[in-house]
Amino acid sequence: MIRHRLWWPLLGALFLSACSSLPQPDDQADNGPQALTGESRYALKARRGGNPTLSELGTESSLGLRAVAPLTVPQDLWERIRRGFAMQDLENEQVQEREQWYAARPDYIERMTARSHKYLFHIVEELERRNMPTELALLPFVESAFNPQAVSSASAAGMWQFMPATGKDFDLKQNMFRDDRRDVLASTRAALDYLERLNRQFNDWQLALAAYNWGQGNVAKAIKRNQAQGLGTSYAEINLPQETRQYVPKLLAIKHIVARPERFRAQLPAIGNHPFFDAVPIQRDMDVAKVAELAGVSERDLRQLNPSINKPMFMAAANPSVLLPWDNAALFEAKLATQFGPLASWTAWRAPRDMSVAQAAEQHGIDEHELRELNKIPPRMLVKAGSTLLVPRHGKLDFDVPGQLADHGQLLLKQEIILVRTQVKARKGDTLAKLAQRYQVSADKVADWNDLSSKARLKPGQLLVLHLPKREAVAAAAGERSAAVVSKASPAKKGKQVAAAGQARGKAKSSAELKVALASKKR
Repeated sequence: MIRHRLWWPLLGALFLSACSSLPQPDDQADNGPQALTGESRYALKARRGGNPTLSELGTESSLGLRAVAPLTVPQDLWERIRRGFAMQDLENEQVQEREQWYAARPDYIERMTARSHKYLFHIVEELERRNMPTELALLPFVESAFNPQAVSSASAAGMWQFMPATGKDFDLKQNMFRDDRRDVLASTRAALDYLERLNRQFNDWQLALAAYNWGQGNVAKAIKRNQAQGLGTSYAEINLPQETRQYVPKLLAIKHIVARPERFRAQLPAIGNHPFFDAVPIQRDMDVAKVAELAGVSERDLRQLNPSINKPMFMAAANPSVLLPWDNAALFEAKLATQFGPLASWTAWRAPRDMSVAQAAEQHGIDEHELRELNKIPPRMLVKAGSTLLVPRHGKLDFDVPGQLADHGQLLLKQEIILVRTQVKARKGDTLAKLAQRYQVSADKVADWNDLSSKARLKPGQLLVLHLPKREAVAAAAGERSAAVVSKASPAKKGKQVAAAGQARGKAKSSAELKVALASKKR
């Protein structure tokens, strides 16, 4: 009871202090045309049935490393981040080198921090909700310079740079319609889940970060090697590759600059302590252009908040909400309520059989080049049966894409085979079946190409037309030339020339294969 009597007055003081320090319209930090005053923003959130997005005040036990709860709510997000710093520091030459590197590049710092203001508030909210150190909000500076479209040479993607396999482990969908490694909400959730798991395994944030960069198995092996030799097992003591050795120093250097920007003569852009975007639920498929129109934002800005979408439409089954600048969200909801009829001009279609892009385009009344560009289909490729393509609705396919297709649609392609018209001569004893088998085509096709019946008899030397893949056509032509030379030779020379003809055919085929391989490499 004594504890409760002391605690309730403190909670009351915290509540009054927080209320009195909420940003007012006159002193609200402005982040551009999408910024909203504190009063209208929180009123709007309440109207939608949500709670204001400031973190809830925790109990004494939930504060963790933050021993004393501050009595004011910071209006500046940088200050809020500073208050949550809780990681062990690392003082060494590498940290100092990285500090100097960043400090010598003020333009780079300005670009990174300006790009971060759309996403940083959400990350800080999630970290505080999980009681994790707010230094981790700065990790995307190290990983991607806060660019959701960043892709590494090793195919890691998004702000948090997830590899494809690791992304799948954390339920980040990757298909032809979207890549959740770039999604602001999904990738942040996955990254913090991963970091929490690593910290539980190593019980050390620096080792957890090393594992995030290098892999938990590699870090665990490095620790075991040191243990076996009686050596220390901290981040500074285990053997790490150069990139991982620099990883934590980079983060700590950025932390030091954020903590004391004046010391490094750094200019941090003002970021208000309020959300930049809101997640608005959608019930139907919608064109990206339509969402932008209803929300009153540019498509470019819309895609910056929804970078996982790589097609011109949102699929409600896969993307149940759209991220919009905070005040534009209310405008979008109001206008959406007045919309009737289809909101998307595209849909997903599954190819029933192998077909060319031209055939698929003709079936759906779209230009072949446009269909190829829309679905990122390279030249000289066929669409395989079961492949999923984005095609126009045209009123015939006016249905929203089902969840199974939206989550698992894949572009399945195979090399288009170019056939060359080739003339060959029938040999003594040849039948349609034998000749077809020799050139690996069907007897029915040979008969059709030459207007013959399926039971037609062939005469030695009879010319026949075949349609063969290019390299087989080259080999066949070489074989025909060699056979002609052999037929003119004297009986004594024929044995040697037959062998030479076989070698010529082999060389011609190898040469053709080499040319095809080189052409494929150039493509």
